[in-house]
Order: sequence, then structure tokens, then C-alpha cells
Amino acid sequence: MESESLAGPVSMKSKTLLSHLKSKTLLSHLKSKYADKSWNETARLVRRCMDKTKGNGRVCEPIAQCLQKINEALNVSSLTAMVSRLEMIAKQRGLTSHMSPTETVCYLTADLFYIEVVLLPGGRVEDVRVAHHGEAPVSSPSLLQLLRMKKFQEFSLKLDDLASFYNIQGDSDVKNKIYASLRHLETDLFKISHLPRSLRESDLHVDLIMNGRIGNVQPGKEGTPMTVEYYISPLDVLMGLSDTGEVSGGQIALVTVGSSDASHRLQRESLISCPPQVDSLGFPVFEPLTESCSEVLPATFLLKLQPPLPVLISFIDKMGSVTDGVIAEKPQQVEPLPQLLMKTSNTLKSSWTEGLQFVVPLPVSEYHSYVFPGAEWGRESWKGALIHTVPFTHPGHVPALLDLLRHQSAINVLLASCFSDHSHQIDAGLLYDLRCEILPGSDHCLSVTFSLDDNIHLAVLQVTVVDSHQMSCRLLMPDFVDHKLDDYISRVLMRCMSIPITMRAIRRKVAPPSLPAADPESSSALMEITDQSVPEIISTVCLRLP
Repeated sequence: MESESLAGPVSMKSKTLLSHLKSKTLLSHLKSKYADKSWNETARLVRRCMDKTKGNGRVCEPIAQCLQKINEALNVSSLTAMVSRLEMIAKQRGLTSHMSPTETVCYLTADLFYIEVVLLPGGRVEDVRVAHHGEAPVSSPSLLQLLRMKKFQEFSLKLDDLASFYNIQGDSDVKNKIYASLRHLETDLFKISHLPRSLRESDLHVDLIMNGRIGNVQPGKEGTPMTVEYYISPLDVLMGLSDTGEVSGGQIALVTVGSSDASHRLQRESLISCPPQVDSLGFPVFEPLTESCSEVLPATFLLKLQPPLPVLISFIDKMGSVTDGVIAEKPQQVEPLPQLLMKTSNTLKSSWTEGLQFVVPLPVSEYHSYVFPGAEWGRESWKGALIHTVPFTHPGHVPALLDLLRHQSAINVLLASCFSDHSHQIDAGLLYDLRCEILPGSDHCLSVTFSLDDNIHLAVLQVTVVDSHQMSCRLLMPDFVDHKLDDYISRVLMRCMSIPITMRAIRRKVAPPSLPAADPESSSALMEITDQSVPEIISTVCLRLP
């Protein structure tokens, strides 16, 4: 019995040792065999092995990883090495690759687009061109720069982004029809964006973003989709000013397409005549979607929102009405709108609680406290979801969808103006200049309850966000009615899109003796634009309002 009990473990140890010796011998043999061979030759061997192990369109993962490690370790200093690296990137991204007959151009090909990499001796890159099938190739300076700098990982990610823009199911014929429909849509959106209209803002760029029928439209380039900049806040304007005076930093939507479980009738030609005919509101008259100018396809157009936008359920319902039911189902996961805004903030460290308090610092050492009662904001009418894409099927849907997105963005900006990353540093002994409670009304109304310096009489500021272009404010105080003040407050809020700055303006108007006088011509208006100076600049601008 004792000998039998010992025999098992000894036998297992022997087998393990023998297996280890065999593996070591094999590795030593392989190492000695390829010691005198170049890494490029070894890489070619691995590629041949990978081609032989293909089955059902899949490659052996360990061999693919081996090839990737070899390529990443190699210094790309030859034509063969560059081709090898491009072939590896193509396999990683699900593309096919082949060389031109002259072996000077490497093609990376997908169903809807292809990329030409023009090579020179020594593995140098002369040009990178992107083309959609049926269209002429266009040089891509950004992709060319990445390859010349040998930033292959970044180049690979760019290809992945390019492929994801047109994630469409179906055969090549269906994909090409859907892509052609997208091109006709872009043509119509350009026509709508160039229709004559009256200006509302002094800054032409901001006016185009906020008031243009299709926002600020930029055509697709280097294989990327058309972009529409549809909203920009006063803070975005100040923080996004470049040395050239141009503004950037607003919210954008990419115009793309996506697969759909249900089929939809999509255009296969422009639906706007040349020159465009317009209705009484200045919008174009569209040709009806008949069988001669459209086709039923398993896809929809998409507005891909960047960044994704927290949207109230009521606004999602309105979008469904605009698109004739394309947005058919409500999101399963909904949360209070302030909670969604906190989650999408890049600076906030706080998490949503039943009674969250923020301390908002303002210029001249002024501090406001803003409380969001969790129970009140948990109402169904103020719950929403984070929206990444908005599907639609007709160019006429886009102006109305953008109006809803702008309206929602205005509500979001007002609420977020009360947030601050100072919430985790609340000092119990801090004396607040204003204590405010933010309460919800209907889906486009809210109120700010506060007390002035006497801390006895409560006042309420009622805010109605009619749309992104119009806001109405009403100040309710005991024995106090001033419609001119209400108009002033409304204009301040529209100018700054900030509740704390608006509350500061109210406090200065209603209780000026206790506050230092504001000098509109002070140097603060000329301060360098930083995170700290922006509130002071906006405050100065707003105080100049008559």
C-alpha cells in the first residue's frame, strides 16, 4: 500500500519533467535554427503559419499575437517591413490588403472604402489617400503624418474609427446603396444650411451654430463624416477663442448611417430642387419619397452626438414624433437629469445623493450654495437618458431635431452652472452670500428659492426655458413687483447662461448697499481668459446690460 501510494506522485513528477525537457529541447532547436536568420524572415514564417491556420475566416490568435509582437519590435526601415506592418494592421481591423503590380502602393480595403499607401524605397511613405468605392481618392495629411512618424497604433485606431462610421450590415450592393443615400442626404443638408435667413447674433460664427437651420455644417474630409456644430454656450465661446479669433468647443453631431432591424425608405437622389423652393417659414419644399427617387433599405441616417447628450424622456418622445416613429422605444435605463449631467461631467468628483449641495465661488470672494433635493428631482418628468445617436430617415427631420437638441442643451447648461467641484470641500463655517435651492417645474421650467441678506424673507426666481433662443424669468418677492427687472434678469440669463451669475446680478439690483460697486470698465473685463477669470468676464458683460 505504501509503495503504491508513492508510485503515483513519482510518476507524475517524471512526466512533468520529461515534458519540460522536451519543450526546452524544442525551443533550443528553434532558437539555434533561426539564430542566423533575420527578423524579417522570421516574420514571413509567422505570416505563412497564420495563413495556414485560417479557418472559418479566423486566424490562430497565438500566432497573430506573435506576429504583432515581432512587428512592433522591428524598426521599420525597409519597404518589406512597412508592408508587413500595414498588412498586420489590416488584419487587426478586419480589412483586406494587397500590393499594386508595381509593388509601390499598398491597398487596405473594406466594403465601403479603401486606403492607398504610396510607398518609397526604404519603407518611406509618399502619400496616403482615402477613397469611398466609386469616388476619387483624396489625400489624408493626418494619416500620412502618422505613418511618417511611425505611429502605427494611432494609425490603426484611425482606421477603426473610419470603419465604425459606416457600420452597416448586408452585402456590398446594399452597403453601396446606403452609402449613396447618405451622400444625397449630405447634399440636401448643405442646401438647407445655405438658405437665406436673418441674423440674430453679432458673432457670425456663433449665429451660424445657434440659429442656422442646420447649424455650422462642415463637409466630410479624409474619409470622416459630415459634422454639424449645433450648440455653443457663452462659456464655450470664451474658452474656445483661438489666436485667430475663431470659436471652437461647441457640441457637434456626425452625420452617418447605421443598420436597422426595420427597413426604411431612404432617398437615392436629392429631394430639393435647384434653385430650392421655400415655404412661408423659409424652409425648403421637398420632393415626395416615391419609388423613383427612394428605396427601402435596412438602415437609418444617424446624428452621432459628440459628446453624448443627457436628454429628458419628454424630449425623446418629441424626437420620435419628428421622425415619424423611427425612435420607437424609450430607453430602459433612466435617471434624474442632474444625475446624468454629473455623470457626464469631466470635473465633478461628487456622486448623486438625496440632497446634494454645491458651493459655487464667484469673483470678489462671493460664495453661493446650491442644493438639489433628490426627492424632487426624482419626478418622472425630469428623468432622462444619455443619448449617443439620433436616428432619422429624411433631411426634413434635421432642423426640428437640432432645435430639440439645442433646447435640451440650454436646460443642461443652466443646471450644470450650479455644479462645482468645491462640493467635496464644503466648510461648515463658511458664510454664504446666497443660499439657493433648485427645484424642478415642468420639463422646461425650474425655480430658484433663496433669501437675501436679512435671511427672513424668501424669494423665488422662476425660469422658463422656452427654447434655446428665449428664456423668461419672473422674480417673486414679498410686496415687490417689477416687470422691468424681470426683463433685465431674462436678458442677463440669456447672455451668460449661468444661474449663479444671474443670481449675483439680482442681488446687486435688489440689495445694492451691502455689496461693493461693480465697475464695468474695470480691468477684470480684460483679464486673460482662464477658468478663474471667465465668471468675472461674464459678470462684467452682463452688468453692462441696461
